[in-house]
Parts: sequence; C-alpha cells; structure tokens
Amino acid sequence: MKRVKEQREQNDAAPVPAGDTPPALAGDSPPVLEIDGLGIRLPGDRAGRPILDGVGLRVRPGESVGLVGESGSGKSVACRSVLGLLPAGARTSGEVRVAGRDVLTMSRPELAGLRARQVAMVFQDPRASVNPLRRVGDFLTEGLRASGTPAAAADARALDLLDAVGIRDPRGALRRRPHEFSGGMLQRVVIAAALAAEPALIVADEPTTALDVTTQAEIVALLARLRAERGTGLLFVTHDLELAATVCDRVYVMYAGRIVETRGTDELFDRPRHPYTAGLLACTPSVEAGAPPPRPIPGRPVSLAEAPPGCAFAARCAHAVPRCSEEKPALTRHGDGLAACHRADEGIMS
Repeated sequence: MKRVKEQREQNDAAPVPAGDTPPALAGDSPPVLEIDGLGIRLPGDRAGRPILDGVGLRVRPGESVGLVGESGSGKSVACRSVLGLLPAGARTSGEVRVAGRDVLTMSRPELAGLRARQVAMVFQDPRASVNPLRRVGDFLTEGLRASGTPAAAADARALDLLDAVGIRDPRGALRRRPHEFSGGMLQRVVIAAALAAEPALIVADEPTTALDVTTQAEIVALLARLRAERGTGLLFVTHDLELAATVCDRVYVMYAGRIVETRGTDELFDRPRHPYTAGLLACTPSVEAGAPPPRPIPGRPVSLAEAPPGCAFAARCAHAVPRCSEEKPALTRHGDGLAACHRADEGIMS
C-alpha cells in the first residue's frame, strides 16, 4: 500500500476523502457521466442472468473513477454502453446519462455526435484502433476536418496534441504509419486522438494491458497529468486493483454484472468491506519487504449461463453463511462507501 500511495503522488493524483462522491469534486458541477440501474440482457435463452444487473456509477469533471473486476465481470460492457455500443439484440433498462442526456434513447446521428465531441474511448490494443494503411496525421485530423476545421488548423491541432502526449518530432510523426511506432508510442497517439475534440469524458478500457511495465507507468502518468490539466473526467477500466489505485480517486468493484463495492481508493485498500475486494487485494503481488505471497481467489467466476439465487460470490467466499446462498445482498451504505455483502459491518475482511 505504501508503494501505491507513493505512485499516486508521483502521478499528481492526490488521495481524496473516502466516499461515494469526493467533496473536493462535488461542488456545483454536475456529473459528466451518470449510470443509474443499468441492466443489459441478451435476447432469448442465450444467458441465464443479465450481463449487467442494476449497475450505477458517477464520474464528475476532473475525477478519475476506476471500474475493476475479473474477466467476464461485465466491466467492458458497462464502459462501452457509455458510447451506445451494446450487444446485438440486447434488452436494456435504466439510464446512461452523459451531460444529462440518456445515451440509451439517442438516435444514430445523436450517438455519432456524442462519440465525436463529448466522449472518447481508449481501447486496450492501440493497433486495433487505427487503420494500418493510413498515416497517423490522417488518423488525428479526420475527425477535426469532418467537423469543419480547416486543414491547416487541423494539422496544427494534431501537432499540439502529439507534443502534449510526449511524442518526439511531432511533425515527422504525422507522416508515419502505425507500424512505425512501438506499442507505447502508438497508445500515446490514440490518447492524442481521444483528446482532439476536448471531450468531457475519456473511457479507458484496460489501456495498458498490452504494454510492458515501464511503458505502462508512463501511460498511467500521462493520463493523470492530462486529466489534471484539462479537467476531463476519466473512467478507467482494469482487472488490476493496484493499478487502479495509482490512477483513481474512487473505485467501483464489479462481480458477475453487479457493483459489489465502491468507496474512496485509500479506504478501499485499507479496509475492504466485500470479500471479493479483499480477495482481489490478496492476490495482487507485492514487492514490499515482508509482504505475504499472493493468495488466489478459490473457484471460478460465475458464467452467464448460471443464475445463483443468493450472492453470486457465495460459492467462492470463505465467509459465506447460509443466508448468502439464499438472499441476494443489496448494495447499501457501510462506513464511507457502499457494499453488497450481508457481513460487511463485521470487520471480517480486513
């Protein structure tokens, strides 16, 4: 935990008081993103339970919010819903509001405007985000030109963006193609493209997974700096709790399509209230002297074909009691955050 706090300071992401909404960010500024009761179901008999079940979260201007969980927990589906990118034929409930407007009710032209101006997405693999046959300059300026920006102004804007994300020789970079960049440098280019329209929100879906540790640290520091300088909201999706701690003010933990815990980052690390959160922390390797070896979470995640009647984590939980397998716990306030656990106030996860 000491190393995580030091990294947060290096990233200029100062710790905030624990809670569902950091007081320093609350003020009079409305959230740039509000998800309320979001449910997503596949059509017919393709799944035994919803992909997402009553998901709710908030991101305010200048705030970095983490969404963490194992593969299959639903976090990528949740973040893609912000852009209206839903599974084919999916049935939805709840609301996904960006700047007060519900994305789930938008028409195709309205969604195109949302993606072009208000919300930008940084995907896991930068090479999947660009056309390998086109020059980087075309990739960066096509959106600007489509919105009516003159060619010379678009080129100047692209140069400024490449410089902002730490690309050396920005003018030369405009003439190069994607295969001439390393993975880390290309991810910087993709981040520059995300910033082109000055979006109110950036959604980063595991943007460092394909990068080496050194480049990962550089990208994390870059996102933190740009967020602080521009006041952009950031939804950072990852399976790595420790990585989320270096970036985020608050963290939402997701399991089997539900939010099972949320609170300020430091509070989450110091005193998790849900056994799944405690399990994620316990299985994270540490380089600190005397730290215990990582302990894997037993069992396997619940598949979409399974719909357990009680808590979805009960079969893997060392603290489960009969009630856990019979009654689904509600997400309720415990301490300075929220947790969906019948035993959250007993202190057994610390």
